Amino acid sequence: MRFLITAGPTREPIDPVRYISNRSSGKMGYAIAEAAFAAGYDVTLISGPVNLDPPPSAQFVSILTSDEMYGAVHRHARECDVLVMCAAVADYKPRAVSATKIKKRNEHFALDLIPTRDILASLPRKDRQFLLVGFAAETNDIEENAKQKLHAKNCDIIVANDVSSADSGMESDANEVTIFFRNGEKEKISRASKKIIARELVKILINYREKCLTKKM
Repeated sequence: MRFLITAGPTREPIDPVRYISNRSSGKMGYAIAEAAFAAGYDVTLISGPVNLDPPPSAQFVSILTSDEMYGAVHRHARECDVLVMCAAVADYKPRAVSATKIKKRNEHFALDLIPTRDILASLPRKDRQFLLVGFAAETNDIEENAKQKLHAKNCDIIVANDVSSADSGMESDANEVTIFFRNGEKEKISRASKKIIARELVKILINYREKCLTKKM
């Protein structure tokens, strides 16, 4: 069984020294990679810039921007059985990147932002051979937003978590998640360390994939 996992943030450059990014630490994605390897599976980890050591057990692909993440996912997706899209990819990027540092001025300054490419939506929908798992980091209406993403992005599973709390989710060592399945079922993993949640999540993903394969036979 081959896992492909994305983790961490992306950085969308404004000029040579500035960028747009987010608070993702990569801890959840790295924990899933470690848990999948510990369970005996092959792991490829595509990671944005984080302050974590790459798991020595995984094939490691380092990226910076959303475009680099897009390319890396599409290069490796055909080789995986389970694709876990845990990275917090930036939603927007500057339309133009300045070749030199933008100087501060005593006047209003605005950036012209355009949407980044939607990696989840770009993945194959018909005859897909891998289990597609998305993540939804939400601050409100978690269940409603997660279910909408599940169907809009044609995922098999969405893992949703509340990132509005300072002691759980982004930058924290703990998390609590609710897993929404395409068949309408859901399962909650109560607050625990990300390493514990990762182990439980890997078990759930493997069981679900095996059920899907049994139905096809």
